[in-house]
Amino acid sequence: MIALFLSTFVTFFVVIDPPGCAPIFASLTRGGSDAYRRAMAIRSILIAAAILIVFAFVGEPLLHALGIGLDAFRIAGGIMLFLIALEMVFEKRTERREGRAEEINRRAAEQHLVEPEDISVFPMAIPMIAGPGSIATVMLMTSRNDGTNLAIVLAALAAVLLLSLAALLAAGALMRVLGEKLEAMITRVLGVLLAALAAQFVIDGLKASFG
Repeated sequence: MIALFLSTFVTFFVVIDPPGCAPIFASLTRGGSDAYRRAMAIRSILIAAAILIVFAFVGEPLLHALGIGLDAFRIAGGIMLFLIALEMVFEKRTERREGRAEEINRRAAEQHLVEPEDISVFPMAIPMIAGPGSIATVMLMTSRNDGTNLAIVLAALAAVLLLSLAALLAAGALMRVLGEKLEAMITRVLGVLLAALAAQFVIDGLKASFG
């Protein structure tokens, strides 16, 4: 049980990447009040949690309805996670996130908004927290576990989402502590770990399909 929780927690942590979301959130909410930042952080996590929980419970029936086998989804999900891992290692993911943040802040400045616009749904909840990678991961994890194990998977997801909320609420202070170089190093290490996990998903899918 502990091993399942730890492996699931690490997987969700790497895919959702709370430390990586924090600087983007800080940039998107720059110029807003403390109340605005708290509201955006809480709303982002709640929306992302709702999306992931829905896919956790209806993902497998949806695959069956579309005629897609779980093994095929494991392989496709593993490939998708591997591509995300490559972006993390080569910092492409961070560049894309920063590009989104700059675009939203630019639009807010052009419209002369008193408070920055609502960024809780897009881009924070989707796709930064509940993106294709995390949706694929929650579907993969729940399809492989049921009963008590499913509860452990959901507990690991809840723990990562709570850490994500803490990271968003403390985004400014967190960035001052980590610094850009340390954050880049952490992102690359997590990317390598995610690549290995993604490869394991593909191997498991291939074994089940041709074993």
